Amino acid sequence: MSRRPDPRRLTAARLTPHRLSLADTLRVGSVGLRTRPTRVLLSALGIAIGIAAMVAVSASSQAAFNAQFASVGTNMLTVTPGKDFVGDPAPLPENAAEMVRHIAPVENAAATGRVKNTKVYRNDRIPKAASRGIGVLGAGLDLPRTVGLHMAAGTWLNGAQSRYPAVVLGTTAAENLGITTPGAQICLGEQWFTVTGILQKAPLAPELDSAALIGWDTAKTHLGFDGRPTMIYTRTADSKVDQVRGVLAATVNPEAPNEVTVSRPSDALSAKQAANRAFTLLVGGVGVANTMVIAVLERRGEIGLRRALGATRGQILTQFLTESVMLSALGGISGAALGAGASAGYALSQDWQVVVPVRFPIRHENSLKPFLVNAQLSPILLTDIAPNVFRVEAERLRQRKRNTEFREAES
Repeated sequence: MSRRPDPRRLTAARLTPHRLSLADTLRVGSVGLRTRPTRVLLSALGIAIGIAAMVAVSASSQAAFNAQFASVGTNMLTVTPGKDFVGDPAPLPENAAEMVRHIAPVENAAATGRVKNTKVYRNDRIPKAASRGIGVLGAGLDLPRTVGLHMAAGTWLNGAQSRYPAVVLGTTAAENLGITTPGAQICLGEQWFTVTGILQKAPLAPELDSAALIGWDTAKTHLGFDGRPTMIYTRTADSKVDQVRGVLAATVNPEAPNEVTVSRPSDALSAKQAANRAFTLLVGGVGVANTMVIAVLERRGEIGLRRALGATRGQILTQFLTESVMLSALGGISGAALGAGASAGYALSQDWQVVVPVRFPIRHENSLKPFLVNAQLSPILLTDIAPNVFRVEAERLRQRKRNTEFREAES
């Protein structure tokens, strides 16, 4: 006599969940958008504002950033004192700049040296504590050519002026002292100096913006400068930057190259630009995540009802993931349009090149790695992350179906 089948197993087999079709996924995922239009409008508006803020000046500012890089160059290296074995500053040799010039690929080299215990004042009636943090640097005559400095007013030091009390101010130093034209006299320590020029901003050497620059010999004669450089700037052939960087420390201080620090200022600017981009992307991502967390908390009753009617966790996850993609797309498209207009307006107001590219991702037929045609949108975001999320979910559903079939076969 055959044994009657267990009704619980038959029920489990009949209630095996099926994978949602694409049409069903889109229909279920848009339920929250269709039933709560006011919340959707406000959420999409928040996303749109965030996206607009991210893309409004990114393309044009990147174009300005590239133009700035092209003007100042990326082939400048700097040498500064490091630390000795007990952690104290290790001064550079007095002839360090001359030794650097003997490196064949080095095109230009210039040094500055900080004059210790010397403050800058607008006149001799200013209190000693009100120096506004302006430092005094002894500078070589070829500093502008090496660093790429430009004059906002007046002229740079020449051979004659470098031996007399003449000073060139960085842009921030001039603003702090209230000086807009050359010819004024200021106090450096107890000495009067005449301002012969004011520099424009130095993108690769921001330390010069807040400095008062005087001739090397004048610093020794009038202010007791010890003649040791505290910063050496070098310009190198573009193809030889890495090789020169590798030998600079040993050239400057052959006895203790580990006590010399060599850096590339353009790397810091690039890192700062990348950090700004990453931060804006993080802000946008947090906004979308916050919106979807609130949506889940508001609809716990709906989630419980769907679970009671047989929906799986994966199907509910797919529903909210689809809804978040739709909401992000709605806010992103409107935000991109808003950002494009803002980008053009802001770029024109700053005399930047207007760059509002239309870009799309494609895949090369002979490569699995995506790339973009005229693109600045992330290929990882557009071609890897979103498909992989759905791919992982689909694989999880297939695995669950195989497990269910395996249990049925065993019974």
